[in-house]
Amino acid sequence: QVQLVESGGGSVQAGGSLRLSCAASGYTYNYCMAWFRQAPGKEREGVAGIHTGSHSTYYAASVKGRFTISQDNAKNTLYLQMNSLKPEDTAMYYCAADPLPPIGYCYFRSDFDYWGQGTQVTVSS
Repeated sequence: QVQLVESGGGSVQAGGSLRLSCAASGYTYNYCMAWFRQAPGKEREGVAGIHTGSHSTYYAASVKGRFTISQDNAKNTLYLQMNSLKPEDTAMYYCAADPLPPIGYCYFRSDFDYWGQGTQVTVSS
């Protein structure tokens, strides 16, 4: 069983930065971990992901070059560094985790086994 707790959300002006954290309890080695977001009236979308074994990362096109996902194995914590924030980045951000699927690589899926409660990010223009 994995529990995920996000923190670090807040309000920031356009062009600013925030760092989200996701503290995990439980075994997460060789897992796919990812950040998703959902804005009001929109579908949830994958933002950034990482394979905790290889540290390989993947990003949505809309955030590539601005967001960076990373992990601290010692603290069992996932991070999302968000720079050059835009108003369209405003959303509830969720951390998710799932064992590496049989296909052998991570990708954005809606059926991750474990989800956090979310942290709100608001970017004003």
